[in-house]
Amino acid sequence: MSETPQLPSTGREWHLVSRPVGVPQPSDFALVEAEVRRPGPGEVLVRNAYVSVDPYMRGRMSAAKSYVAPFELGKTMQGGAVGEVIASNAEGIEAGDHVLHFLGWREYAVVDAKQAVKVDPEAAPLSTYLGVLGMTGLTAYAGLLRTASFKEGDSVFVSGAAGAVGSQVGQIARLKGASRVIGSAGSDEKVKLLVEEYGFDAAFNYKNGPVSQQLREAAPDGVDVYFDNVGGDHLEAAIGSLNRDGRIAICGMISVYNNTEPAPGPRNLARLIQTRGRIQGFLVGDHYDLQPEFVQEVGGWIRSGELKYAETVVEGIENNLEAFFGVLRGDNIGKMIVKL
Repeated sequence: MSETPQLPSTGREWHLVSRPVGVPQPSDFALVEAEVRRPGPGEVLVRNAYVSVDPYMRGRMSAAKSYVAPFELGKTMQGGAVGEVIASNAEGIEAGDHVLHFLGWREYAVVDAKQAVKVDPEAAPLSTYLGVLGMTGLTAYAGLLRTASFKEGDSVFVSGAAGAVGSQVGQIARLKGASRVIGSAGSDEKVKLLVEEYGFDAAFNYKNGPVSQQLREAAPDGVDVYFDNVGGDHLEAAIGSLNRDGRIAICGMISVYNNTEPAPGPRNLARLIQTRGRIQGFLVGDHYDLQPEFVQEVGGWIRSGELKYAETVVEGIENNLEAFFGVLRGDNIGKMIVKL
């Protein structure tokens, strides 16, 4: 076993103690001091440096059947994390290596080496492997280029455009030759960021008026692609502005995640007949075959400065829950990350 002399005996981790109804409350969670065991055969012990909080985690707090198993009550929650190996009982990974894995929401994780991916902190900052070069980045890349079948000259509308996924979708579309890129966000500050920093052609604050009206003003010639992170009135507005043979990729619907009753569907679905439009949902897990191409292309754009990214960093495992609440409120600009 490869290890450093001093290994921790305990570490803090977040447990789900009750299933939230509507908006999650602090009482649904508990920060617990737990024993840290040594890695068994084929395992490594990781000191997490950064952990991810993401909107999809809200769905895993429910017992409802979904595409991924719900979090277990009384057990540690999970999510993306990147950190340093401090003890290894696995071939190919040594103490001092850095790995990406899926046992976040905790300070220390014993990880099956087969479920850990070595990353290079010299090639890019560790935190980027949770965002722009990680799952959220691949979500943007696959959703736009494969699910939405983006092609040069398309006009693209992105909701939640200042978030980790949306901001990357808009920039990839621009770099790939979109005729126009429009984004919606929840504050004037974010709107300014989209246009001045990320190169969107137009953006609007959805709180400033009806989304359908603001979208028509921002995209008077309609949209060919809509990348949906929000659902609700944004989806209805996009259908209303969709051009002939337009495509809609459904990535997320954060506007309805805390609803206790089913959200009403768009009232204008019949317009898809007229436009021959297509709506398709997708999961990033179905597109990991794109990972090498994604890392090569997006990594090049990051190194050249053509693709910019933002991170909202919250310090301390004790603030992990508040960071998650912040994502649901839309407090973050870019990827929300907790630094341990």
